[in-house]
Amino acid sequence: MKRVDDFRLKFGNKELVPIVIGGMGVDISTAELALEAARLGGIGTISDAMILDVSDKLFGTDYTKQKARLYRSNISNFDKSGIVFDPNLIADATRRQVKAVMEAKRGEGMVFTNCMEKLTMNAPKETLRARLTAALDAGIDGITLSAGLHQGSFKLIEEHPRFRDAKLGIIVSSVRALQIFLRKNARLSRLPDFVVVEGPLAGGHLGFGAEDWSKYDLATIVEEVLQFMKAENLAIPVIAAGGIFTGSDAASFLERGVSAVQVATRFTVANECGLPANVKQEFFKASENDIEVNTISPTGYPMRMLKNSPATCSGIRPNCEPYGYLLEDGKCSYIASYERELKLQPDERKVFVKDKTCLCTYMRNYNVWTCGHYTYRLKDTTNKLPDGSYQPLSAEHIFRDYQYSTDGQIMLPKLGF
Repeated sequence: MKRVDDFRLKFGNKELVPIVIGGMGVDISTAELALEAARLGGIGTISDAMILDVSDKLFGTDYTKQKARLYRSNISNFDKSGIVFDPNLIADATRRQVKAVMEAKRGEGMVFTNCMEKLTMNAPKETLRARLTAALDAGIDGITLSAGLHQGSFKLIEEHPRFRDAKLGIIVSSVRALQIFLRKNARLSRLPDFVVVEGPLAGGHLGFGAEDWSKYDLATIVEEVLQFMKAENLAIPVIAAGGIFTGSDAASFLERGVSAVQVATRFTVANECGLPANVKQEFFKASENDIEVNTISPTGYPMRMLKNSPATCSGIRPNCEPYGYLLEDGKCSYIASYERELKLQPDERKVFVKDKTCLCTYMRNYNVWTCGHYTYRLKDTTNKLPDGSYQPLSAEHIFRDYQYSTDGQIMLPKLGF
């Protein structure tokens, strides 16, 4: 049986270990995690989700505090249409993050950034252009476009000097989504450098309907995309993602013709991952019954997470003044749900919203425990310690296990390391 290391992802003359660590937002995919992937010859991915708040935590800036002060008088108002982000600050924070990562990069691999279209920030085109342009300015190796169809994203940066130099790719969950993207960008004469095909077992937001996600499977979607590429004579690397838990899983997709795999679930418990230690232990302890796909995200997408996430049954007032990353024309479905509950519970000191959550607030506090389907198998990747906790893993250990394992085996870490 072949191993992942028997294959290589080729970008021109560059050959990489065909392992991409996905870009988990709000600095869960930390610079340290991405840099380890690059050092080991693969691709690491950071994320620009909530970039101003992340910058404040990493670099001591005060972008969020500035914005909170600016819009303080609007806190009690349910009309959030006047709350906007300064694109110059977004660009500054993005450049700061990317520059730090690229200066620290070692090894033959690459570092990408994950850019979510759904972070509209009340000015989708302006804020998206700022994030994309600044990442290119700061020397990022590539950008993965996610959380949306990104029909106009390439156009936003077509005049940038690195538009045809950096690796630009998109995440899709169907052939149709890929066809729409290619059709909308045809006049630019600029194909994506890679396409990530994400199946329904992935963590976080899913690119499927809330009721029908379970009717799809990654292998079928990947095959459809590969057949489309062949029929259209397109030599674009296809990267499979979502539910690839072992090196053998990865090798089987590589043998089917994909160029690489994107993985994240197993790296959520890596030492280099940005999740707090106690949350990593929750991931280790989780059973299959502890994981659900729900619709509490204000984005409209279904979301896979641990049932006991503190973000469920939210009782917090909307924090759009400091954050507001999901605001679109001044609206967010959590604001509407919160206002509804205030009217239904006028005498309650604290209201609870069951159908939606304040994703911005809870994400930045690591209280939305989004996870992949196979999170319940994480306990099988390490040792249970005498105190009942699970031994943390290094990113290198997990990466090497994917790279070299066979026959569905998972290499356990040595005790004490």
